Amino acid sequence: MAEQNTEAKLKNLLKQEKIQLWNPPYTVEEEEEEEPQHLQQELAERLAALLFLPVSEVGGALESIRVQAVKRSRGNQMFRETHVASLELLLPRSSRKSKKNYLETRLDVCVQEVVDRIDQEFDLRHIKLILNGRTLIPHERLDEQGVKNHSKVMVLKVSDTELKQLMSEEEQRKKQQSENLQRTQKGFQILSERDGSEVSNDVPFLEIADQKGNPLKIPHKERKALILAMGFHEKGRSLMKRKQYDDALSHLLQADQQFSVCGSALLSSVDNFAVLQLDIVWCYRALEALACLDDGRSRLQRAEDCFLQCYGERQERLLMIKGNTGREEVLFLRLYLLQSLLSYIEGNDTQARQQLSKVESLFSHLGLDSEKMAQLMELGFSEREARLGLRACQGDLQEAAIHISHRRQEREELKERERQKRSRRMENISALAELGYSRRDAARALQRADGDVNKACEILQDASQAAQATNDSRAGGAASPEKLEQLLYLGFERDASEAALTLTDGDVQSAAQFLLDNQGVLSPPSSPATEEPSTSSSHATEEPSTSSSTPEDEELVSEVLEDLSRHEEDYLDLTLEEESQLIDTMKSFLSRGDAHTDTHTL
Repeated sequence: MAEQNTEAKLKNLLKQEKIQLWNPPYTVEEEEEEEPQHLQQELAERLAALLFLPVSEVGGALESIRVQAVKRSRGNQMFRETHVASLELLLPRSSRKSKKNYLETRLDVCVQEVVDRIDQEFDLRHIKLILNGRTLIPHERLDEQGVKNHSKVMVLKVSDTELKQLMSEEEQRKKQQSENLQRTQKGFQILSERDGSEVSNDVPFLEIADQKGNPLKIPHKERKALILAMGFHEKGRSLMKRKQYDDALSHLLQADQQFSVCGSALLSSVDNFAVLQLDIVWCYRALEALACLDDGRSRLQRAEDCFLQCYGERQERLLMIKGNTGREEVLFLRLYLLQSLLSYIEGNDTQARQQLSKVESLFSHLGLDSEKMAQLMELGFSEREARLGLRACQGDLQEAAIHISHRRQEREELKERERQKRSRRMENISALAELGYSRRDAARALQRADGDVNKACEILQDASQAAQATNDSRAGGAASPEKLEQLLYLGFERDASEAALTLTDGDVQSAAQFLLDNQGVLSPPSSPATEEPSTSSSHATEEPSTSSSTPEDEELVSEVLEDLSRHEEDYLDLTLEEESQLIDTMKSFLSRGDAHTDTHTL
């Protein structure tokens, strides 16, 4: 990072003085990429004095900048003449042959062709290519996915296997990792299709709720995407805890794609999206891939904007909802720390110091007293509860104990409300089934009616009347084709549209409203004469629901549920050990500039 910092400062000075190292007298064509030694030495000595750095260090950095500039200039000329682009590859640490690794290729070729060349030239098998945080699709062209001349492309291993292992072992592990990603996606897809209308309380489903545990009403498409996004995010976070950053990044980028389906209003009202951006850039840091500065910087900006909208400018919304802001401050600590790191790499030491000052201020009161932690744990609280409680109460031991006890009580009350809700639901399903409706239709009607059994009964009665009207309509003549076409144009099904028109005596507006009230579904109940809800045979002729699943599906669901944290504030439970190490690293790098400045002042 120190080298990047020095180069960034030199580039700013060269730009200010309009010095072009790739042109004469610093670069002479007949001398290839060598420059007159005396000019290089004079420039290095002058700029070293301005930056208070050793002449040898500045001279080496200038030569590196010059070589890069010459290469870029020749690359531009080659691209204009031959359409062959030069890509900078950000390789895994163990595979880097030099500071900068390049690959020349046309941009109208498929990504897989580039992957194969990287395999041959760098001995890297089973990899994926990342551009600005987005995984490139192997069978699509480079230019179709935004790759340009001089693009920086990150190379990630698909698996954690050693490069020199036998091919059969690598293929097996690659297959296993791919299968794991697919199983994760399928498991959360199954859960995203379940809306709580299942007949049995034993069928697990995910419900999206606010900070108080109240269910949120979200359109089906966004709800499905949000569950997939949150699922991939949770899986990625579990991999991050195990330091498996390659695999974690793959899952986090999948989560980012799913969040893009959600509306901006939804993303601005929850902090999940902001936390995901932090986690992605944290993986970049762990993989030493911060050369992806543009993507990292834009992600941190999105995170900061989202926090501002969710929490308020002074975190007043957060204070109103949760009563304190201490736990969420760890997110701002990580945000400012990553911003400081990126500023330093860009050569902006002043901004890096400003952000690091904010980090150290937060770290000073987020750091926990080990004795207080021990006392809380002796009272029977978990390490996580103790850590979150002390941060929420600004380190006050007694207040933390009260806070943790209060949070435990809130969680128990929430669980009890959920148990009562499920119990009432089963009673209501049974009551509607006694009226002759199938248990499946009763469950669906209750779901649409938000648990109101009277409203659910009305929905079922309307559906029954509509079904009967449809039969009468078919017997005595169909609805007007013109009116039917109007409803079909609005997206309703033909059978439901015919039934609605018949039920409303051909009034298109009333029929449309009726269909909207019933979510476009008019499902007739089974005949009371043939339906016996209490027997197993009564479900044999029911139409399979979208939530029906096989033993294999349930196995997938169980797998993904294991990665979901059982604590709603798990993402805030940071020990800050990694952050502490990075703070020390940043201070050591920035102290070089401080030392030179102090010496100059003296």
